[in-house]
Amino acid sequence: MSPAPPEPEAFPETETETETETAGPLTNLLLAGTVVVLGAGTVAGALSLGVGSASRPAPGSWPFLIGCALVVLGLAQAVTGRATDDAERFVPTSGLVAAGLVSMLGFAAVIGTIGFELPSLALMAFWLRVLGHETWRSTAVISLGTVLALYLLFVAALAVPIPHLF
Repeated sequence: MSPAPPEPEAFPETETETETETAGPLTNLLLAGTVVVLGAGTVAGALSLGVGSASRPAPGSWPFLIGCALVVLGLAQAVTGRATDDAERFVPTSGLVAAGLVSMLGFAAVIGTIGFELPSLALMAFWLRVLGHETWRSTAVISLGTVLALYLLFVAALAVPIPHLF
């Protein structure tokens, strides 16, 4: 009896996956430092809001916990980053992440002034059309439908005090 033929891989690697170079230890360390700085900034902002206690949380409670988690995770990455070999190098499409971050910062900057409806619509349209390369039809339907659903849920049904136009 001849041996059984080898089974094909469930998820074979493509050419691009085998050619991808990994990020070096310096990149891992710089990214870990960035996470620590963002976490520390979040902790500082949370403390300025007031943290409260476990029985009476204040507005800064969750941001404080998330900031602490970011600091711990960033420090852990800094310690283990030299041995990590699965992080990918920055490539030209890495700029999409930066564009997403900048658009979120713009959203956060204007939501308190003009409400959540228009910034949410613009953010979703930008992410779907520009970053996601969706068609204009799906961009319009998904963006409008989602903003309408958020409005009906948070403003109309739950009466959450968020900035809104209508």
